[in-house]
Amino acid sequence: MGSKYPKSLRIFLPFWALILETAFILIFYFFTSYEIRSKKLELLETYSAFQDINVMAVLGLGFLKASLRRYAWSSVAFNLFTLALGVQWAIILDGFLFSYSGEKITINIQRIIRGTMSAMSVLISSGATLGKVNLVQLIVMTLLEVTVFQGTKFSLTFLKQNDHQSMMQIHMFAAYFGVATAWCLSGPGPDAAKEKEQRATTSTLFTTLGTLFLWIFWPTFNSALLDYPSEKETAVSNTYYALAVSAVVAMSFSAASHSEGKISMNHVYRAMLAGGVAVGVATNLIYSPWIAMVLGFLAAMISIIGAKCLPVMGYRLEGCLNRIIGLHDTCEVHSTFGLPGLLGGLTYIVLIAEQANWTKVSTAGFQILLSAGCVALTMATGLAGGVLTGSILRLNLWKAPHAAKYFDDQAFWKFPHLAVGF
Repeated sequence: MGSKYPKSLRIFLPFWALILETAFILIFYFFTSYEIRSKKLELLETYSAFQDINVMAVLGLGFLKASLRRYAWSSVAFNLFTLALGVQWAIILDGFLFSYSGEKITINIQRIIRGTMSAMSVLISSGATLGKVNLVQLIVMTLLEVTVFQGTKFSLTFLKQNDHQSMMQIHMFAAYFGVATAWCLSGPGPDAAKEKEQRATTSTLFTTLGTLFLWIFWPTFNSALLDYPSEKETAVSNTYYALAVSAVVAMSFSAASHSEGKISMNHVYRAMLAGGVAVGVATNLIYSPWIAMVLGFLAAMISIIGAKCLPVMGYRLEGCLNRIIGLHDTCEVHSTFGLPGLLGGLTYIVLIAEQANWTKVSTAGFQILLSAGCVALTMATGLAGGVLTGSILRLNLWKAPHAAKYFDDQAFWKFPHLAVGF
C-alpha cells in the first residue's frame, strides 16, 4: 500500500541544500584560513566550553522540542540539520562583519563557539514553528535569522556592547523572532493536526532530558565569551544560583497554580530554565548571589504565569493571544525564553543605572539610554525579522506541508512499517 504523503522534497531539498553547501565550501576556500599559532593550555580550556555549548545545542535544544508524540524524529534531527547549516553561515558572517580587513578570515575555536551560539537563535525560534515547516523552509529561516542576528550584534557594537552582552540578547531576540514568524504562518488547523499535536509520556521524557542537559551546561553558555577569569567565575556562580532557585520555584509554583495541587511537567521543563535566561546579559554585573537568586525566582514565576495566562500553545488552548491575533507557538518559546529574556534586559538596565557614576548626571543618563536602546533594538529586530521571514516562508515556492500533515514524522521520514499510533 503506497503512502498518502507526497514526495514534495525529493528534488527540491537536495537541490537547495547542495547548492548552498557548495557556496559555503567556496567561500571557506577563498576567504578563510586556520589560526597558525595556539597555546595548548588555552585550546584545552576553550574546547571544554565548546563541548558544553555543543551539548546544549544538539541534545539540549533538540530533545527540548521532542514533546510531540508524532514528531519526535523530526524535532531532534531537524534541530541538528539547522545547527550544522547555521554554524557555517554564522562563522562566515562573523568573520566578514567583525574581523575582515582584506585578508583571509582566521578560523579558531573561539569563532566556532560564537558561530554555534549564534546558530542557537534559530534552534530557539524554530520551537515556535515546530511541526509546521519543512526542511527547505528551515534552510531559508536559518539563513535569514542568522543574518538578522549577526546584523543586530554588529549594530549593538555602536551602542557600546561587548561580545558577551550582545550575544546574551539571543534569548529575547530568538523568542520574538520565532513568535513573529509563527504568527505569519498560523492559521486554522484541521482536527487531524490537533490530534497529532498531543504530547505523550515517552516524548515528554525526552523533553525533560533536554531540559536537564540545558540546566547542567547553562553556566558555560553564560560565561564562555567573558575575557577575565574573575568575570567567568562570577558568571558561573550567578547562573547556577539562578537556575537552582528556578528549579525549586518551577515545581512549587506549578503545584500552587493547579486546582488540585499537582505539578505540571510542562511548567517544570520551561520554568526551571528561566533563571539561566534571565541572568545572561547581566551575569557579570551581578555583585551578590541574592540578586541572581531573586532573578531566578521571578523568572520562573513569570514563565509559569506566561504559560497559564498567555497560552499560545496552538489549537488545543484558546488563550487570549490565540483569539486576538491568531498566534500559534508550538513549544511556548515566548514563556520559556521571551519573558525571562525581557526580565533580564530590564535587570541589565537597572544594574547599569545603579553602577553608573551619578556625579556626572549626563554621562549616567547616556549609559542608561544606551542600555535601554540595546534591549529595544534587540526586540524590534527580532519582531521585524520574524515578520519578514514568516512572510517569505508563506510563499508557495518552498512547498510547505499541508495543514493536515502538520506535526507528523511520516511526512518526511521513511518508516520501516506503519507503527501503531501513526
